[in-house]
Amino acid sequence: MHNSLIASSYDLSSGTWDEMYTKDLKLRRQYETISNYLNNTSIEELSKKEELSKQLFIKEGVTFTVYNDSKGIEKIFPFDIIPRIITSEEWKKIEDGIKQRITALNLFIKDIYNEQFILKDEIIPAKLIYDCPYFLREMKGVTPPFDIYVHITGVDLIRNTDGEFYVLEDNLRTPSGVSYMLENREISKRIFPGILPKCSVLSVSDYPNILYEKLRLCSNQDNPNVVLLTPGIYNSAYFEHTTLARLMGIELVEGSDLVVKDHIVYMKTTFGLKRVDVIYRRVDDDFLDPMEFNANSVLGVAGIMSAYRKGNVTIVNAPGTGIADDKAVYTYVPDMIRYYLNEEPILKNIETYQLGRPEDLEYVKKNISKMVIKKTDGSGGYGMLMGHEATDEEISDYLKNVDKNPSAFIAQPILKLSTTPCFIDGQLTPRCIDLRPFAVYGPDGIEICPGGLTRVALKKGSLVVNSSQGGGSKDTWVIK
Repeated sequence: MHNSLIASSYDLSSGTWDEMYTKDLKLRRQYETISNYLNNTSIEELSKKEELSKQLFIKEGVTFTVYNDSKGIEKIFPFDIIPRIITSEEWKKIEDGIKQRITALNLFIKDIYNEQFILKDEIIPAKLIYDCPYFLREMKGVTPPFDIYVHITGVDLIRNTDGEFYVLEDNLRTPSGVSYMLENREISKRIFPGILPKCSVLSVSDYPNILYEKLRLCSNQDNPNVVLLTPGIYNSAYFEHTTLARLMGIELVEGSDLVVKDHIVYMKTTFGLKRVDVIYRRVDDDFLDPMEFNANSVLGVAGIMSAYRKGNVTIVNAPGTGIADDKAVYTYVPDMIRYYLNEEPILKNIETYQLGRPEDLEYVKKNISKMVIKKTDGSGGYGMLMGHEATDEEISDYLKNVDKNPSAFIAQPILKLSTTPCFIDGQLTPRCIDLRPFAVYGPDGIEICPGGLTRVALKKGSLVVNSSQGGGSKDTWVIK
């Protein structure tokens, strides 16, 4: 397997940024070591490594749930063995950009639930906030410890044709995927022993320790009891909940394991009740407290919001943070950065049209074949319309829904996501990718794990990287 063979059969799409090769098929510097390794390894050997990675995922039980698949819902998460490599210079810009963004978003959430200066100064329309399903009136005037609302964030980035990283969306409610980042690295160590040190790849394995430290610091108690609250085994990210609880050395609990007495949260144990100080919750706002939100919820804890308001427990992330990752509010993040920090955004947004604006709606309808339309409160790649792939009938049906409530939708130009080599059917072939780095915000500042989850659209020509829509992932190497 020679480099010329890889390069000559590598089908670069015109106008697309490829992570490994320049447009004239010159190898990018950061890929030299892995490229040499691939040249000196037979296709049979690489196929064995691919098979080994599958076996390791099965053994570890690394699965996710697809809710709309009749063949069964548990799936092994597809993994591509060729790493995605980012240089330290590129990473520095990503890191600075994410820190800036999270700082502004945190200030925005604090402002929205308190003085609302940004609405009074008409930087953001008040209607947009009050119409948002994630705006929690129950959070008005509630101040979390150290004024931190977004402790854990997963920011989705894509690299466009100009080679620059753009923010696709901010995930501030219960961002998932970090267990796949950790698992992908463990698999890389097994299938490429010796190569990671040779490439000076920065470690991601410290993430659980960093997360635990930040969670611990978010409590006013000296030796706080931290727990992870899961909706239970039927949740799509249950594997991640168990993994993180185990790696942090904390209890994994469900709503029925907790009880509130005199505005204090306790965990039921065989030795009686034990006080809980910090809850890393993976339960959505709606199901958190049946006394305040969804009365039928059995996933949450009755009275937890009263304990939270009194400052007796820290909830991570704070309830109501979804106001800042709504897709309609996303368009205003660059304005927030200028407003709260008096700085220009380091990472750009993707141009976004709000269909509640008649002129935007008209423009999008005229250019629908170049647009992707999304629900403002959607996630997981569900409920989108990809204009270039949809039939006239699908477009017509989708637009009928849009016309019922245009402000519940946004549209963005269909972008050419950057591609990266994947090992598919015994050859290297480019596939579209995005990147979700994970940031943790504590009283001592924001820390971003060097790497993150690179998601891959495994279907040829597809732009949808979500695991629920047939995507997979690969290890992300940030090199010194």
